[in-house]
Amino acid sequence: METNKAKGTAREARLMAGIPAIHAGIYRRIRFSVGDPVAVVDLPKVDGANSEEAWETTLILRDIEMDRARRQARVDRVHCPRDFAPTDGLSGDRETATAQAAAECVRRSGCASVVVDRSLPAIYSEMMQRAGIAVRCDTEWGIVERRQKDQQEIAWIAEAQAVTESVMERACRTIAAAQADRDGYLLLDGSPLTSERMMRLITGWLLDSGYSNPGSIVAGGPVGADCHDHGHGPLRTGQPVIVDIYPKNQATLYNGDCTRTVVHGQIPDPVAAMHRAVVAAKKAAIATIRPGVTGEQVHRATLGALEACGYRSGFPPAGSAEEVATITHGTGHGIGLDVHEPPLLDLGGPTLLVGECITVEPGLYAKAYGGVRVEDIVVVTEDGCRNLNRLPEGLHWGD
Repeated sequence: METNKAKGTAREARLMAGIPAIHAGIYRRIRFSVGDPVAVVDLPKVDGANSEEAWETTLILRDIEMDRARRQARVDRVHCPRDFAPTDGLSGDRETATAQAAAECVRRSGCASVVVDRSLPAIYSEMMQRAGIAVRCDTEWGIVERRQKDQQEIAWIAEAQAVTESVMERACRTIAAAQADRDGYLLLDGSPLTSERMMRLITGWLLDSGYSNPGSIVAGGPVGADCHDHGHGPLRTGQPVIVDIYPKNQATLYNGDCTRTVVHGQIPDPVAAMHRAVVAAKKAAIATIRPGVTGEQVHRATLGALEACGYRSGFPPAGSAEEVATITHGTGHGIGLDVHEPPLLDLGGPTLLVGECITVEPGLYAKAYGGVRVEDIVVVTEDGCRNLNRLPEGLHWGD
């Protein structure tokens, strides 16, 4: 399937700009990270350029980063702002100077207009217009390109998921092996085992492996009934604990994302039933994933499996019993340089493409018991999908 690229008309340039260290789209494009503003300018080699090979890419960035960029960045040329200083000089503000240089670069090329992506800072549009260059926003440029991961990206995500799973197993086994006091509260090494303490342990384990932890979820009992409550307070035996870990590799900047649910001690029957339904829903969703299927179709497979087990979607009706369990979110989302990327596996979700890395994470939530969620990452292949996860799905994590 042809990807949706920004197609330039005759003598029309293209521009992305921002800080690669925080702008995932630019980092992916040039595979070079820096904490200062940069401009990535594509100039057509021929009139009416319509393929990537017909563009020459110029990276404009701070002068002290030029040598490193020449060695690492996936671009044709590397310049600093003073190489494209306008006649009235450059601003002393670094971002403004980069925008001025980008406009001058386009002006010198003879291009009368420039295509920009949806995230362009306004200062770049302003400087282009001051230079007499028309600006046209292509709202889809860079979106499909990021969705379809190349082999290097898939390998980096698989590496991140393997580390995520190793930490997940350690976390779940730690909870399962804790001691329970006579009131049912869990103890680790004689001290209370809380959500906050488990999150600190997870962060330490991830740092030891070269990963940052933006904020994992360890939500036990009724706290887990809110699917995005990160968790707080003491953990108890006989209650489900949702553990959701989504770390970033500090070298590649790609993310993993895995969720499992663990119960210390005896598993309540309603929780076991919720878990069986969630695992069945995950299986149904994964079986549906292949190129050409929409994210909505995958989510409907999830809902169908849950409904077959007696559960419904949406928030429980007002006044309903606290034992009523429902799914309150979509089935999953894309993942890569950001934990949450397009596409969504939800109502209105788009057609899936080969190379997409997406999470599959159905869950059920009831105020009386808490939540159960199980999450894997799959890669969309030519004939289906490949699951990157190897961890067990069960609620019991003891030996």
